[in-house]
Amino acid sequence: MGRTIVEKIMEAHLDGGIASAGGIILPRVDMVFSNELGLALAIHGKEELLKAGVFDRSRVAVIPDHFTPNKDVASADVCKTVRDFAREYRIEHYFEVGRVGIEHVILPEKGLVCPGEIIVGADSHSCTHGALGALAIGVGSADFFYAMMMGEVWLRVPETIKVNLTGAFPRYVTGKDVILELIGRIGIDGANYRVLEFAGDGAHSLSMADRFTVCNMAVEAGAKTAIFAPDDVTEVYVRPRAARPYTFYASDPDAVYAETVDLDLSALTPRLACPHSPGNVKPASDLAGERLPVDQVFIGSCTNGRIEDLRQAAEILKGRKIAPGLRLVVIPGSREVYEAALDEGLIKTFIEAEAAVGPPCCGPCIGGHMGVLAAGERCVSTTNRNFRGRMGSMESEVYLAGAPVAAATAVLGYISLPEEVM
Repeated sequence: MGRTIVEKIMEAHLDGGIASAGGIILPRVDMVFSNELGLALAIHGKEELLKAGVFDRSRVAVIPDHFTPNKDVASADVCKTVRDFAREYRIEHYFEVGRVGIEHVILPEKGLVCPGEIIVGADSHSCTHGALGALAIGVGSADFFYAMMMGEVWLRVPETIKVNLTGAFPRYVTGKDVILELIGRIGIDGANYRVLEFAGDGAHSLSMADRFTVCNMAVEAGAKTAIFAPDDVTEVYVRPRAARPYTFYASDPDAVYAETVDLDLSALTPRLACPHSPGNVKPASDLAGERLPVDQVFIGSCTNGRIEDLRQAAEILKGRKIAPGLRLVVIPGSREVYEAALDEGLIKTFIEAEAAVGPPCCGPCIGGHMGVLAAGERCVSTTNRNFRGRMGSMESEVYLAGAPVAAATAVLGYISLPEEVM
């Protein structure tokens, strides 16, 4: 019987045995990481256990990205807790403000996630790293603590859904539209504790940025994780960055899947997830005609805060101003992205359009800071969740979109298509 890519990665991290759907395994992990909130929760009250130290200080990363730069005393205290932890246990990959970026953006940039590895993160969007052909899993605080101390993780082997991508993107269609379309089809529980494996000629045509975006939101369909088989595109990205040797795995032709979903990229148009669920997906064109006024647009996050996203937004904003009465917040996903945006003149474009540009962090995505919504406000956001109260008031509304739709909306002041501006 053929093996899926995930089963092969799992088995390579076992001391004998096989990984079959439904089985319980305890594989070795290659990297564990956490933001300040996940780590503070994981280590709270475990002082005695911590005396044993972490399993490998070169394979633990601490990325304070949610409430940094510290927005208040409480967030400052949390960040001090993880800063002290990193110092005491000599964690090699601790990223302080000024050097930090959003965890799911900065770790691939730094080569700390590699193909064929098992990666454990104390954040639900850890599945992002499956774009590199790694098995990347988000876990709770207890499982994260165990993985950090012991270098292994308890898992039930998930079934896999194969998502067969064909065709190529039309203009202004992005990876965000792929994953929104899929979630709209299968629902927010359509992949519960399953892997979403993206395959086919269409998968190989996607850029790394689009693959990161697609994998990032797999959890919004209930998936345990998502993965792309690594290829030449992956190799070009990974080779100059990788901190460790890596292995490319691929599913066997006769691998067993729970089901297969076909998606034609050439038939896609820009999508929006409407309040209050990532599964409430509609073609953006359906809403563009309604001219729904918008109070704020946010471009950034671990979903769409990469340089490619900023380029797409800047193309539409170039030489234009945002609509009167609207706020546009742009936050690059990392220092590397920020520097590239500066070098390419994108930051200048945003500022001239009268956007507010912030330092790399999660910020508004979680209703943290730098863009919290008031009651009655409507936001178009390139983030991954639009649950009630996600970005601020319980009485606010969030529409999820890719960078082209978000930028067009910022210019016109209502939900719009890029073609209406360009």
